[in-house]
Amino acid sequence: MWIDAVAGFQKSLAALPLTIYQAGETVLAEGSRTDRLLILRKGKVAVFKEGIAIATVTEPGAVFGEISALLDCPHTADVRALATSEFHVAHPAALQDPAALFYVAAILARRLDAANHALVELKSEIQDKPRSVIDTTIKKMERLLGASGANLGLYSGYSYNPLA
Repeated sequence: MWIDAVAGFQKSLAALPLTIYQAGETVLAEGSRTDRLLILRKGKVAVFKEGIAIATVTEPGAVFGEISALLDCPHTADVRALATSEFHVAHPAALQDPAALFYVAAILARRLDAANHALVELKSEIQDKPRSVIDTTIKKMERLLGASGANLGLYSGYSYNPLA
């Protein structure tokens, strides 16, 4: 079922308008509102949270602006083009389409799973070390993930390197 939904959404992308950003341009600015979803067609972008690079994205179909659209809040990160990048532009109303909503939900689930894996890896690396700022940060992450209904014990085997 989800494969059909994803395929249906991907087919509908061709009808969406395109926007192009050149290397160095800001695609989305943390704290701003654009009221649009951007779906990467091709290119390379970096995601920054509070000035810290947290991901480099080159995968066609990656969605940006979905947290802002779903939570009706300003963008939660900066996205900058590292190379000329093309995006399909959709409006948040597109999330009323079940295929689009399922597509975005699958992307968010993968990100959450990757964050869970990274947290477990970090915890195992510092397990025998004294309490530190890292331990405090991990506790904060656990609280945040717990509040969202995440379960650190369930994994699908998805592998993710956020800075690759």
